[in-house]
This record gives sequence, structure tokens and C-alpha cells, in this order.
Amino acid sequence: MEAEVLGESSHGKRPLERLVEGVAADMPKGTVDKRASDTLFAHLADIRRGWATTPLSLGERQALVLRYGADLHDKEAGALQGVTDRTVRYRCERGVGKIAAHLNGLVYVDGYASAEKQAA
Repeated sequence: MEAEVLGESSHGKRPLERLVEGVAADMPKGTVDKRASDTLFAHLADIRRGWATTPLSLGERQALVLRYGADLHDKEAGALQGVTDRTVRYRCERGVGKIAAHLNGLVYVDGYASAEKQAA
């Protein structure tokens, strides 16, 4: 109960904090400082633009909404999608990476693809 009062989820971090863990440092951050309040709106606009314009698969979109929007555990999100919890984590990682790369004007490079090439 106390965790909910402090804004923490059952996973230890608020959903947005988990979502932006891997995002590049140049992404705007919201603030309560009235002198810099416009960055909050810039951040919200970036999220909205990224969601609307980033080429994500349906599975990635579903995983992101279930995991970070509805704050479901990986297993719960996977059960709703008919996939494993590992697949949900993979889809979320790819989705967040694609959005961050798109907003930063970069091409998304799948970390798993490069790891597979190095292993071969």
C-alpha cells in the first residue's frame, strides 16, 4: 500500500521510469520547475509523436501498452498476447529502442541481431 502512495508500482519503478531506462540522454525530461516547465510538454509531445510515427509491429505496440501502460507483469502481458514472458521483454526492448532511435533521428539497430552475428 505504501508503495502505491509513493507512486511506485509493484515492480519497484514507475512505468515511465522503466520505459525510459534505455532511452538516449538527449530525450527531454519533465520538471516541476516553473522556469523550465515547457520541457514537460516537449516530453509529452515526443512520446505522442514517437508512438504515432515509429514503425512498430502490432506485437510490440501491444507489449508496450500492456507492460508500461497497464503495468502488467511480463507473464500477465504474455498470457494476454499468447506468448512467453521472454517474448514480451524482447518486444518491449525492441519497441522502446525503436521509439528512441526514431525520435533521435537514428536507425534502430537490433542488439540481438549483432550478438547473433558475433556468435556465428
